[in-house]
This record gives sequence, C-alpha cells and structure tokens, in this order.
Amino acid sequence: YIQKDGIANPQNFVAHRLAMIRFSQIIGALASAYKLTGQEKYVKQAMLPLQAWFIRQGTMMNPNLQFAQAIKGRFTGRGIGIIDTIQLMEVAQGVIVMQKSLARAVLAGTRKWFAAYLEWLMTHQYGKDEMNAANNHGTCFTMQVASFAKLCGDVKLMDFCRDRYKTVLLPNQMATDGSFPRELARTKPYGSSIFNLDAMTALCQILSTKNDNLWTYQTADGKSIEKGIKYLYPFVADKNKWTLKPDVMYWD
Repeated sequence: YIQKDGIANPQNFVAHRLAMIRFSQIIGALASAYKLTGQEKYVKQAMLPLQAWFIRQGTMMNPNLQFAQAIKGRFTGRGIGIIDTIQLMEVAQGVIVMQKSLARAVLAGTRKWFAAYLEWLMTHQYGKDEMNAANNHGTCFTMQVASFAKLCGDVKLMDFCRDRYKTVLLPNQMATDGSFPRELARTKPYGSSIFNLDAMTALCQILSTKNDNLWTYQTADGKSIEKGIKYLYPFVADKNKWTLKPDVMYWD
C-alpha cells in the first residue's frame, strides 16, 4: 500500500492505518523472536519494512499526521488523529530490542524519522491540542512521546513526560477512588477506562528508573497507578460487577 506521500492523502488514511497495525505486528513478532532466540535472521527480515516505512525515498512515510482523521469538506486533519500512531510504539520498542544487530544505516535512519516525528508532535498545533486533551488522548500523546523519545535517546523529552504524568495526567484525570471520571462519562466507559489505565501503566513501564519509580509514585492526595489498578481490576475480573451501563459497542 505505502505511497510516496504516505499518510498525506486523506482518502488513503484508513488503508494506511491498517497497514500501520500490520507493520507493528510484524516488527513486534520479529523483535520477540530475536529476543528469545538471539538469531539475527529475524533482525535481517525486520530491516525490510523499517527501510520501506522510514528510510527509502519513494516509499517512506512522512513524519507527521497532517491529514489524520480528516473530515471531507470540514477538516483537512485533526489533532485527535495523533492517537492512531500508538501502533508505532510497538515498532519503536522492537527497534530498541534489536538495535545492537540492526545495520547502522537502518538504525540511524529509523531514529532520524522518529526524531522528526517528535519535532512535529511537539511543535504543530495538532500536537499541542492533543497534548492538552483532558482524557485518554492526552495520556496517549504523552505515552507516544515517551516511547519515541526513549528510542531516540532524548532525555529532555523523557523528563518532560515524567513530569507531565506526575503533575498533569495523574492528578487531573484520576479521582481519589482510582477511577477516571472523564472516561466514565463517555459512551464506552468500561473500554475507555481500561484503555486509559493501559496507557498510564505503559508510561510507568517506559519511564520508571531506579531513582524515579512511577509505579510507586503518588500525589499528595493519594492518587497512584496502584490505586487505578485496584479500582478497575474487580470489573475486569468479573464484568458483571460493572455498575454503569454497558458500553455502546463490543460489550458482549
């Protein structure tokens, strides 16, 4: 599917999104196989799609989501479309796992692409809008920046994400009982709550260090990722305990 203008054609966005999901599955599987076996044949195979998506002229994707979730006749693109590149986190993580065996040019080219995408995310208005979203979109923006910054070795952006988790995401999105009120107010409160908690735990996993452990961090009023997990776990273990209306989609 991949074309020279990549995601820049709104009519191709759905096809591109499906291709991106497939891309993430391929890199995730190959990186896992390499990690388990140590066999470099998996890295060699992974370099083919990495070059096609990020490096080779004529097939590489533009490092932006300028036209994501466009609406014909209304919007040429929207900030909420940025959430769709969470699929690329699997790619970034896979590259980190395989980086010692990747060809230098492929590793450098991939990092260059992600650095350019980070620059766009942090400076374009769509990125700023998504960063300031008060629900799971804001969480997923920070999660992506953290993941891609880790691949690029961008310590400054990783510090930014840690601070945002502590001072914005956790205190503003979580209630003192561990729930996410903005997610509970949506038409899919069950799925949205799980999704937002998943993104916050991913942030803790990506960003925690020996000296700054987000898994154990809590706000002055006691909000923490542990509290969020304790709130939601009973409903995941037994969906029949969920006290709100079933989600409008995929409940069964």
